[in-house]
Amino acid sequence: MSTIASKLLPRTNNGTGAFVLQCRKMVFNYCEKWGSNKGMVDYIKKDLAEFAKQHPQIEIVVQPRPAHHPIIRGYYLNGRDKVICTRNLTPGEISTKVELLRDSSGDKIKNLAKKPVISTTESVRGIWSPFNSNPHTI
Repeated sequence: MSTIASKLLPRTNNGTGAFVLQCRKMVFNYCEKWGSNKGMVDYIKKDLAEFAKQHPQIEIVVQPRPAHHPIIRGYYLNGRDKVICTRNLTPGEISTKVELLRDSSGDKIKNLAKKPVISTTESVRGIWSPFNSNPHTI
C-alpha cells in the first residue's frame, strides 16, 4: 500500500472499523416546563454531548416540543424509524434507551411464536402421522 493511501484510509484492527451502525439519526424532543421531562432535560445538558462525541456517524438533533412528554426518535438506513417515550425516566434509564435505539436495526418486530421452527426447505416425507404407517394388529 502506498504511503498516500495509508494516510487516507483509516486503520482497522481485524475489521473492527468495518462495522456500520444502522441508526443514522436521533431526534430528542423535550418540553422545558413539564415535570415528566426533567430526566430528559438533565440527560441533554450532561450526557448527550459525550454520546455525540463517541458516535460521530449518528446525527443528533435536539428539538423543543412544548406541552408533550419527551420522546427519542431513531431513523435507520432502511428508511424506518422507532420512537421511545422517556416520560418520568432518569438520565441513566434514558441512556439505556438511547443505546437500545443505537444498537437496533430498524426492522419490524417479527413474531416467532407462530412457527417456532424456521426451515428453508420443507420435509421430503411430509408431516408424520400414525395413520401413514402399517396398522397395528392384535
